[in-house]
Amino acid sequence: MPSSKDYKDFILEQLELSDNITCKPMMGEFLLYYDKVLFGGIYDNRLLVKIVNSNGKYNMQQQLPYPGAKNMYMVSDVDNKELLKEIVLSTYEGLPKKK
Repeated sequence: MPSSKDYKDFILEQLELSDNITCKPMMGEFLLYYDKVLFGGIYDNRLLVKIVNSNGKYNMQQQLPYPGAKNMYMVSDVDNKELLKEIVLSTYEGLPKKK
């Protein structure tokens, strides 16, 4: 089931970190970038972030974004803006950056 525009808008409001967050539609879902680095997405009205060493400390549940994909961490407390900011920045720090 594709993610709803309302859920996407809610998540983007919650992720008001700065102008560094961008969102791109992809086959009914939404990819999320921080400073042009893909860190996660919205899949079936769930906020999922890539699994990296630096975000393991948040003890998030692993879920598949779609069949055949790699597991990602599901952010269950999307109402906590401060925690969301920490998770996004921690995920970003653990990802390789393009030169």
